Amino acid sequence: MPVKKLQYKKMPPDELVILAQHDDFKALEELIKREQKNIFAAFSYLSGKRENVFDLTQEALLRVAKGLPKLKNPKTFKSWLNRIVTNIFYDELRKQKRRQNTVSLDDSPIFDIKFQLTDKKCKPHEKCMSAELEKLIKNAILGLPEQFRIVIVLRELQGLSYEEIAKATHSTVGTVKSRIARAREKLQNGLKAYI
Repeated sequence: MPVKKLQYKKMPPDELVILAQHDDFKALEELIKREQKNIFAAFSYLSGKRENVFDLTQEALLRVAKGLPKLKNPKTFKSWLNRIVTNIFYDELRKQKRRQNTVSLDDSPIFDIKFQLTDKKCKPHEKCMSAELEKLIKNAILGLPEQFRIVIVLRELQGLSYEEIAKATHSTVGTVKSRIARAREKLQNGLKAYI
């Protein structure tokens, strides 16, 4: 009887986690492929420096690969992953406060990376407008204070619940709701001339 070939792309994340925990490297590879864009997107909205985003994404993916065997409940993979992203971001903020502020000529506060905002079926002028709007939104998010920025990214880009955000940021649900409301208000005020 032939052995059935596993279809990793169709598997839910918790099944991939279980397989990866049992040294199935293809399952781990599929998990990494699925999550790297989301992790990169989150860091690009949290950090304005391009090389930081690449480094932070790589650090998060390494922590996922190393820490996955210790994850007790595979169904909590997404919230566990977002805690890793949040912790790495906070670690980076602490490092930045200790470092001297240096300016690199290569640094650009805005860099152009396309996510889900641009529709592939759009006409050229629509793509241009969508890309411009995306830059405005990204700049507005990057301009938020860090406590607002992290909760709005986790809620709106990563799709976490208030409870998951509270757990990831080590705060209460009430604090999370308040910060999200204030972040939304600041974004609306900052973008009302454009939207």
